[in-house]
Amino acid sequence: MPSAEGNLTWEPAAGRPDLLAPPVAAALGQVPEVRVAAIDAGLADTAAFCEAYDVAPEASANCVVVEARRGETTTLAAVMVLATDRADINRVVRRHLGARKISFADQAKAQELTGMQQGGITPVGLPSDWPVLVDKAVAEAGPVVVGAGVRGAKLLLDGAALAALPTAEVVELAIREG
Repeated sequence: MPSAEGNLTWEPAAGRPDLLAPPVAAALGQVPEVRVAAIDAGLADTAAFCEAYDVAPEASANCVVVEARRGETTTLAAVMVLATDRADINRVVRRHLGARKISFADQAKAQELTGMQQGGITPVGLPSDWPVLVDKAVAEAGPVVVGAGVRGAKLLLDGAALAALPTAEVVELAIREG
């Protein structure tokens, strides 16, 4: 039966910096009891990952980077939702960030600014001025799998730990697919 741990071998993340993007390794102190597992980088995308590693989609959280604009001000933010949901970017996230226009951030720009690989971007270790909007369902999910900053690994931590990150806010921002 699929679970958060799936069929992966999880180890304390602090002992495996080789599986983490440098900004993620540097920020491990912000999240308690985080574990890491190596995965096939070709299976980093959520659906393929969950199927290959027997991880429940409701225990997998996706991180989407958005670019919100109002006049001359641009805000980059991370949005966390469960893999079973999708973020209401155009209404809830845009309004919450006080933006007139919002879009998904350019992948190359997101990689450059975060020091993380696309498909592995995680809220752990993001730039300190980025808001992290965590959907309420993620915060309440218990153990969840998120990116490790690289496509070849995943982190396992409590959703409440994401909600406790320094720039995190818990917001009801998902459109429930179920």
